[in-house]
Amino acid sequence: AQSAKPISSPIPDAWYPTLAVFMLAIGLVVTASFFIYEATSSRKNRCLAKELATGAVASVFLGFGSLFLLLASGVYV
Repeated sequence: AQSAKPISSPIPDAWYPTLAVFMLAIGLVVTASFFIYEATSSRKNRCLAKELATGAVASVFLGFGSLFLLLASGVYV
């Protein structure tokens, strides 16, 4: 029987607040650019692929930013 190794994060705990701030900031900027694109482009000039790509990028950054914000504040998810 092997001895069990404790589960540890691949990212140092000290990086959590910095990662949270940067990822949330990038996610909010991409979200803002999405809303600006939607408000300023006419209905026939919009591109579905661009909308989906921008939404996916914003979602990934906001999701990981929220995860690291929770981890930095002591909520271990």
